[in-house]
Amino acid sequence: MLRRSARRRPPDGAELSGKIIYIPPMAHGSARAFASAFRAIGCDARLTPPSDGRTLELGARGTSGDECYPAKVTLGDFMKVLEDPACDPARVLLFMPTATGPCRFGQYSPYLRWMLDHNGYEQTGVLSPTSSNGYNGLGALAQAFAQTAWRGLLAADLLQKLLLRFRPYELADGEVDQAYEESLSDLCHTIESTPTRSSEQLRALRQSMVRARERFREVPLSPRRDRPLIGVVGEIFCRLNSFSNDDVVRKLEEYGAEVWIADLTEWVWYTISEQFRKLRLAGRAVSREALMAWLRSRAQRRDEHCLLAPLRAEFRGLEEPPVEVLLECARPYLPAEGALGEMVLSVGRAVHLAGRGADGIVDISPFTCMNGIVSEAIYPRLSRDHHNIPIRNFYFDGTGSDLDHELGIYIDLASAHRRRRLARESGGR
Repeated sequence: MLRRSARRRPPDGAELSGKIIYIPPMAHGSARAFASAFRAIGCDARLTPPSDGRTLELGARGTSGDECYPAKVTLGDFMKVLEDPACDPARVLLFMPTATGPCRFGQYSPYLRWMLDHNGYEQTGVLSPTSSNGYNGLGALAQAFAQTAWRGLLAADLLQKLLLRFRPYELADGEVDQAYEESLSDLCHTIESTPTRSSEQLRALRQSMVRARERFREVPLSPRRDRPLIGVVGEIFCRLNSFSNDDVVRKLEEYGAEVWIADLTEWVWYTISEQFRKLRLAGRAVSREALMAWLRSRAQRRDEHCLLAPLRAEFRGLEEPPVEVLLECARPYLPAEGALGEMVLSVGRAVHLAGRGADGIVDISPFTCMNGIVSEAIYPRLSRDHHNIPIRNFYFDGTGSDLDHELGIYIDLASAHRRRRLARESGGR
């Protein structure tokens, strides 16, 4: 039942006092950390309820099928929040970032605004804070929020990496998941309870990573490390949101694989790289804007090094490459100057993974996603150039598929590739 209001809706990004910010969980851990960053500056932030069949039902009502799958999922989750009888739509702010470029993601925020108005939720706001609009609506808290959110996303990525590094080898089912959830709760509590002053907060978050390391190390693991390593690339929402991809990462593990997935902060580093490239093209490589961007990226890299330091031993051999390395890896196939977005990162990371001992690459994308389609056209050549490493695209649209059967076949191919790789490396044929 639609709710109508004669009151004039407030402008998007308006005052946050008294509002509840709802965040769609692109990735479970990152979304929780991001909500904690809002709470650290005094805002009431919550995740949208877990996605389910109702999500798809409500999302389908507001989409025609031409939109990509993440639009359907996020819209459905937002509408599910608003249909709750206990919800006051006038107090709700829906967090929906935006972007420029060829991806349809840039249309999510304006389309959400149109859908809210069309369905009588004129009082409900859409919050799209970005660095380009000065984090509109956050006022004097903008700097503290941006720094806290960045550190939270970094730490959440590290926890996810620990989860995927340890879980395939646990001796008792569920113990690594428990260590992950406890570490994530620790991280969120640390974010919310520590002053946002730069050095004090960073020290507290580093200690949270130390505690996480010790929790994971306490989990009994199998001494054998003979699983095929599968790199996961693709569209950022679909590859990280377990509902959207039918929990494909866990299923790959169940079929005997260890997974190395492209994380969320990879996209942040890419946007920074693009900012510098555009400044050079505009002849502003030496400018106040370039200097501020350099100082900001230097501070972000410092944060990354600080939080990663306690965990380097856990990630030995699986170190994340700088985005500049990924762009150079992609260059023979998709030069970054001539292509934009996730297709460049997916191709570049696939090349990097192949050179780092991966036994297979899985590309996860929404059905009809341009990035996935372009990447898929390049993968056959990329595979031939790298000892015929098996690369498989999986597209998702919420209609279901025989994923188990396809994954079983794919893991057989990856296992065969692993045997050939090990034979080459040992000097055999």
